[in-house]
Amino acid sequence: MKPIRVGTRNSPLAMKQTTIVIELLREVHGDVAIEIVPLVTTGDRLLSVSLSKIGGKGLFINEVEQALLEGSIDFAVHSLKDMPAVIGKGLTLAAIPKRAVPSDCLIFREVSSISELPKNARIGTSSLRREFQMSGLRKDIQVESIRGNVGTRLKKMEEQQLDAIVLASAGLERIGWFDAPTHAYQQLDVASCIPAVGQGALAVECRADDFQMIAFLRKINDSLTELLVTEERAFLRVLNGNCEIPVGAYAEKTDGGYRMSGFLGDKELKHSVTQTVEAASITGVGKKLGEVLLKELGEDSR
Repeated sequence: MKPIRVGTRNSPLAMKQTTIVIELLREVHGDVAIEIVPLVTTGDRLLSVSLSKIGGKGLFINEVEQALLEGSIDFAVHSLKDMPAVIGKGLTLAAIPKRAVPSDCLIFREVSSISELPKNARIGTSSLRREFQMSGLRKDIQVESIRGNVGTRLKKMEEQQLDAIVLASAGLERIGWFDAPTHAYQQLDVASCIPAVGQGALAVECRADDFQMIAFLRKINDSLTELLVTEERAFLRVLNGNCEIPVGAYAEKTDGGYRMSGFLGDKELKHSVTQTVEAASITGVGKKLGEVLLKELGEDSR
Protein backbone atom coordinates (compact mmCIF):
# COMPACT_ATOMS: atom_id res chain seq x y z
CA MET A 1 0.00 0.00 0.00
CA LYS A 2 1.36 3.40 -1.02
CA PRO A 3 1.96 5.90 1.81
CA ILE A 4 -0.42 8.82 2.17
CA ARG A 5 1.31 11.98 0.94
CA VAL A 6 1.01 15.22 2.89
CA GLY A 7 2.22 18.50 1.41
CA THR A 8 3.54 21.45 3.37
CA ARG A 9 5.82 24.45 3.08
CA ASN A 10 9.51 23.64 3.33
CA SER A 11 10.20 25.59 6.53
CA PRO A 12 11.12 24.31 10.01
CA LEU A 13 7.81 25.46 11.52
CA ALA A 14 5.67 24.10 8.69
CA MET A 15 7.45 20.76 8.88
CA LYS A 16 6.94 20.66 12.66
CA GLN A 17 3.24 21.47 12.28
CA THR A 18 2.90 18.68 9.76
CA THR A 19 4.61 16.26 12.14
CA ILE A 20 2.11 17.29 14.84
CA VAL A 21 -0.81 16.48 12.51
CA ILE A 22 0.74 13.13 11.54
CA GLU A 23 1.13 12.23 15.23
CA LEU A 24 -2.53 13.11 15.86
CA LEU A 25 -3.62 10.94 12.94
CA ARG A 26 -1.53 8.02 14.17
CA GLU A 27 -3.08 8.32 17.62
CA VAL A 28 -6.49 7.54 16.14
CA HIS A 29 -5.60 5.41 13.10
CA GLY A 30 -2.54 3.52 14.29
CA ASP A 31 0.88 3.46 12.61
CA VAL A 32 -0.32 4.50 9.16
CA ALA A 33 2.33 5.26 6.51
CA ILE A 34 2.44 8.99 5.77
CA GLU A 35 5.09 10.67 3.62
CA ILE A 36 5.86 14.40 3.93
CA VAL A 37 6.24 16.23 0.61
CA PRO A 38 7.96 19.61 1.24
CA LEU A 39 7.04 22.40 -1.18
CA VAL A 40 8.47 25.87 -1.75
CA THR A 41 5.86 28.61 -2.12
CA THR A 42 6.08 32.05 -3.70
CA GLY A 43 5.84 33.58 -0.23
CA ASP A 44 8.92 31.62 0.83
CA ARG A 45 10.92 32.78 -2.19
CA LEU A 46 10.09 36.49 -2.00
CA LEU A 47 11.33 37.28 1.50
CA SER A 48 12.52 40.82 0.80
CA VAL A 49 9.09 42.24 -0.03
CA SER A 50 6.15 43.02 2.26
CA LEU A 51 3.24 40.59 1.88
CA SER A 52 0.79 43.46 1.45
CA LYS A 53 2.68 44.50 -1.71
CA ILE A 54 2.98 41.12 -3.45
CA GLY A 55 -0.39 39.46 -3.04
CA GLY A 56 -0.99 38.52 0.56
CA LYS A 57 -1.94 35.25 2.21
CA GLY A 58 -2.34 33.09 -0.88
CA LEU A 59 1.39 33.28 -1.56
CA PHE A 60 1.98 30.71 1.20
CA ILE A 61 -0.54 28.17 -0.06
CA ASN A 62 -0.95 28.46 -3.84
CA GLU A 63 1.70 25.89 -4.77
CA VAL A 64 0.51 23.51 -2.05
CA GLU A 65 -3.11 23.73 -3.21
CA GLN A 66 -2.02 23.21 -6.82
CA ALA A 67 -0.25 20.01 -5.77
CA LEU A 68 -3.48 18.89 -4.11
CA LEU A 69 -5.55 19.56 -7.21
CA GLU A 70 -3.00 17.78 -9.43
CA GLY A 71 -3.06 14.75 -7.12
CA SER A 72 0.66 14.75 -6.28
CA ILE A 73 -0.28 15.01 -2.58
CA ASP A 74 -3.31 13.66 -0.70
CA PHE A 75 -3.72 16.35 1.93
CA ALA A 76 -1.95 19.49 3.14
CA VAL A 77 -1.20 21.19 6.45
CA HIS A 78 -1.27 24.99 6.77
CA SER A 79 -1.30 27.61 9.47
CA LEU A 80 -4.94 28.66 9.40
CA LYS A 81 -3.93 32.32 9.66
CA ASP A 82 -2.27 31.97 6.24
CA MET A 83 -5.52 30.85 4.58
CA PRO A 84 -7.56 33.36 2.55
CA ALA A 85 -11.19 33.85 3.57
CA VAL A 86 -12.40 31.62 0.70
CA ILE A 87 -10.94 28.15 0.08
CA GLY A 88 -9.86 27.28 -3.44
CA LYS A 89 -12.41 25.61 -5.73
CA GLY A 90 -12.40 21.84 -5.42
CA LEU A 91 -10.77 21.90 -1.98
CA THR A 92 -12.05 21.72 1.59
CA LEU A 93 -10.82 22.11 5.16
CA ALA A 94 -11.30 18.55 6.39
CA ALA A 95 -10.02 19.12 9.93
CA ILE A 96 -8.95 21.84 12.33
CA PRO A 97 -7.19 20.32 15.35
CA LYS A 98 -7.36 21.89 18.82
CA ARG A 99 -6.00 25.40 18.77
CA ALA A 100 -2.71 26.35 20.40
CA VAL A 101 -2.15 29.68 22.18
CA PRO A 102 -3.49 32.43 19.86
CA SER A 103 -1.48 35.42 21.10
CA ASP A 104 1.37 37.43 19.61
CA CYS A 105 4.74 37.51 21.32
CA LEU A 106 7.29 40.32 21.49
CA ILE A 107 10.90 39.12 21.54
CA PHE A 108 13.38 41.73 22.79
CA ARG A 109 16.99 42.17 21.74
CA GLU A 110 18.23 43.80 24.96
CA VAL A 111 15.37 44.69 27.33
CA SER A 112 12.66 42.49 28.86
CA SER A 113 9.37 44.42 28.56
CA ILE A 114 7.54 46.97 26.40
CA SER A 115 7.94 49.64 29.06
CA GLU A 116 11.74 49.21 28.97
CA LEU A 117 12.03 49.75 25.23
CA PRO A 118 13.95 52.93 24.32
CA LYS A 119 12.19 55.96 22.87
CA ASN A 120 11.31 55.46 19.20
CA ALA A 121 12.09 51.76 19.51
CA ARG A 122 12.34 49.85 16.21
CA ILE A 123 10.19 46.71 16.02
CA GLY A 124 10.21 44.23 13.15
CA THR A 125 7.07 42.67 11.68
CA SER A 126 5.64 41.95 8.23
CA SER A 127 2.03 42.27 9.38
CA LEU A 128 -0.02 45.44 8.91
CA ARG A 129 -2.23 44.34 11.80
CA ARG A 130 0.76 44.02 14.14
CA GLU A 131 2.19 47.30 12.87
CA PHE A 132 -1.05 49.11 13.73
CA GLN A 133 -1.41 47.42 17.11
CA MET A 134 2.22 48.04 18.14
CA SER A 135 1.68 51.76 17.70
CA GLY A 136 -1.40 51.36 19.87
CA LEU A 137 0.70 49.91 22.67
CA ARG A 138 3.21 52.77 22.48
CA LYS A 139 2.85 55.79 20.20
CA ASP A 140 6.59 56.26 19.66
CA ILE A 141 7.25 52.74 18.33
CA GLN A 142 8.72 52.58 14.82
CA VAL A 143 7.84 49.50 12.78
CA GLU A 144 10.11 47.99 10.12
CA SER A 145 9.23 45.20 7.70
CA ILE A 146 10.90 41.88 8.45
CA ARG A 147 10.08 38.43 7.03
CA GLY A 148 11.39 34.88 7.20
CA ASN A 149 11.20 31.92 9.59
CA VAL A 150 11.83 32.27 13.33
CA GLY A 151 15.58 31.76 13.06
CA THR A 152 15.87 34.20 10.18
CA ARG A 153 13.91 36.89 11.99
CA LEU A 154 15.95 36.50 15.18
CA LYS A 155 19.12 36.84 13.10
CA LYS A 156 17.76 39.92 11.33
CA MET A 157 16.86 41.47 14.69
CA GLU A 158 20.53 41.24 15.71
CA GLU A 159 21.99 42.26 12.35
CA GLN A 160 19.64 45.23 11.87
CA GLN A 161 19.84 46.21 15.55
CA LEU A 162 16.06 46.11 15.92
CA ASP A 163 14.82 46.54 19.48
CA ALA A 164 12.25 43.74 19.17
CA ILE A 165 10.33 41.54 16.75
CA VAL A 166 6.74 40.23 16.88
CA LEU A 167 5.93 36.58 16.23
CA ALA A 168 3.00 34.23 16.84
CA SER A 169 3.28 32.51 20.22
CA ALA A 170 1.93 29.25 18.74
CA GLY A 171 4.79 28.96 16.27
CA LEU A 172 7.37 29.57 18.97
CA GLU A 173 5.66 26.99 21.16
CA ARG A 174 5.55 24.36 18.42
CA ILE A 175 9.27 24.58 17.62
CA GLY A 176 10.13 24.48 21.34
CA TRP A 177 11.58 28.00 21.50
CA PHE A 178 9.96 28.70 24.89
CA ASP A 179 11.74 25.67 26.35
CA ALA A 180 15.09 27.42 25.95
CA PRO A 181 14.43 31.04 24.92
CA THR A 182 17.37 32.90 23.42
CA HIS A 183 15.98 36.33 24.37
CA ALA A 184 13.60 37.92 26.86
CA TYR A 185 10.01 37.94 25.63
CA GLN A 186 6.52 39.13 26.49
CA GLN A 187 3.35 37.42 25.29
CA LEU A 188 0.73 40.03 24.46
CA ASP A 189 -2.78 39.88 25.84
CA VAL A 190 -5.35 39.07 23.14
CA ALA A 191 -7.52 41.93 24.40
CA SER A 192 -4.87 44.58 23.66
CA CYS A 193 -3.43 42.88 20.57
CA ILE A 194 -6.23 41.01 18.80
CA PRO A 195 -4.65 38.11 16.84
CA ALA A 196 -4.91 37.32 13.17
CA VAL A 197 -7.94 35.31 12.11
CA GLY A 198 -7.29 31.66 12.95
CA GLN A 199 -3.96 32.36 14.65
CA GLY A 200 -2.79 29.36 16.67
CA ALA A 201 -4.91 26.89 14.68
CA LEU A 202 -3.81 24.45 11.98
CA ALA A 203 -5.78 23.76 8.80
CA VAL A 204 -5.80 20.29 7.26
CA GLU A 205 -6.94 20.57 3.64
CA CYS A 206 -7.77 18.00 0.99
CA ARG A 207 -9.75 17.61 -2.23
CA ALA A 208 -13.48 18.16 -1.72
CA ASP A 209 -14.41 15.00 -3.65
CA ASP A 210 -12.00 12.72 -1.76
CA PHE A 211 -14.56 11.49 0.75
CA GLN A 212 -12.34 8.70 2.05
CA MET A 213 -9.57 11.19 2.88
CA ILE A 214 -12.06 13.61 4.46
CA ALA A 215 -13.30 10.86 6.77
CA PHE A 216 -9.70 9.88 7.60
CA LEU A 217 -8.72 13.46 8.49
CA ARG A 218 -11.97 14.36 10.22
CA LYS A 219 -11.05 12.15 13.17
CA ILE A 220 -8.58 14.81 14.44
CA ASN A 221 -10.99 17.73 14.11
CA ASP A 222 -11.71 19.72 17.28
CA SER A 223 -15.34 20.82 17.13
CA LEU A 224 -14.98 23.83 19.46
CA THR A 225 -11.94 25.18 17.62
CA GLU A 226 -13.74 24.68 14.31
CA LEU A 227 -16.83 26.52 15.59
CA LEU A 228 -14.80 29.50 16.81
CA VAL A 229 -12.49 29.91 13.83
CA THR A 230 -15.43 29.53 11.44
CA GLU A 231 -16.84 32.73 12.93
CA GLU A 232 -13.46 34.44 12.70
CA ARG A 233 -13.25 33.48 9.03
CA ALA A 234 -16.80 34.72 8.47
CA PHE A 235 -15.62 38.05 9.90
CA LEU A 236 -12.68 37.98 7.47
CA ARG A 237 -14.93 37.15 4.52
CA VAL A 238 -17.09 40.23 5.13
CA LEU A 239 -13.96 42.40 5.01
CA ASN A 240 -12.53 40.56 2.00
CA GLY A 241 -9.50 40.22 4.26
CA ASN A 242 -6.05 39.38 3.00
CA CYS A 243 -2.76 40.99 3.98
CA GLU A 244 -3.69 44.27 2.31
CA ILE A 245 -5.62 45.65 5.28
CA PRO A 246 -4.97 45.40 9.02
CA VAL A 247 -7.54 42.95 10.38
CA GLY A 248 -7.76 40.63 13.38
CA ALA A 249 -10.43 38.60 15.14
CA TYR A 250 -10.58 36.23 18.06
CA ALA A 251 -13.55 34.16 19.28
CA GLU A 252 -13.51 32.22 22.55
CA LYS A 253 -15.78 30.19 24.80
CA THR A 254 -16.64 31.77 28.15
CA ASP A 255 -18.45 30.47 31.23
CA GLY A 256 -21.68 32.14 30.15
CA GLY A 257 -21.44 31.73 26.39
CA TYR A 258 -19.02 33.20 23.87
CA ARG A 259 -16.90 36.30 23.35
CA MET A 260 -15.61 37.65 20.06
CA SER A 261 -13.33 40.62 19.40
CA GLY A 262 -12.64 42.22 16.06
CA PHE A 263 -10.07 44.74 14.83
CA LEU A 264 -10.05 46.62 11.54
CA GLY A 265 -7.78 49.37 10.26
CA ASP A 266 -7.46 51.27 7.01
CA LYS A 267 -4.64 50.83 4.47
CA GLU A 268 -3.08 54.16 5.43
CA LEU A 269 -2.78 53.03 9.08
CA LYS A 270 -4.53 56.20 10.25
CA HIS A 271 -7.87 54.91 11.54
CA SER A 272 -8.89 51.71 13.28
CA VAL A 273 -11.93 50.33 15.07
CA THR A 274 -12.17 47.57 17.66
CA GLN A 275 -15.19 45.94 19.24
CA THR A 276 -15.87 43.02 21.56
CA VAL A 277 -19.25 41.33 21.85
CA GLU A 278 -20.64 38.71 24.25
CA ALA A 279 -23.29 36.27 23.05
CA ALA A 280 -25.08 33.14 24.21
CA SER A 281 -24.46 31.60 20.77
CA ILE A 282 -21.46 32.31 18.52
CA THR A 283 -23.21 31.35 15.27
CA GLY A 284 -23.53 34.40 13.00
CA VAL A 285 -21.54 36.71 15.29
CA GLY A 286 -18.51 36.91 12.97
CA LYS A 287 -20.46 38.21 9.98
CA LYS A 288 -22.38 40.75 12.06
CA LEU A 289 -19.23 42.01 13.79
CA GLY A 290 -17.47 42.42 10.45
CA GLU A 291 -20.38 44.45 9.06
CA VAL A 292 -20.44 46.69 12.14
CA LEU A 293 -16.69 47.41 12.05
CA LEU A 294 -16.73 48.04 8.30
CA LYS A 295 -19.45 50.64 8.79
CA GLU A 296 -17.71 52.22 11.81
CA LEU A 297 -14.37 52.50 10.02
CA GLY A 298 -16.04 54.22 7.08
CA GLU A 299 -17.61 56.76 9.42
CA ASP A 300 -14.40 57.31 11.42
CA SER A 301 -12.26 57.94 8.35
CA ARG A 302 -14.50 60.60 6.83
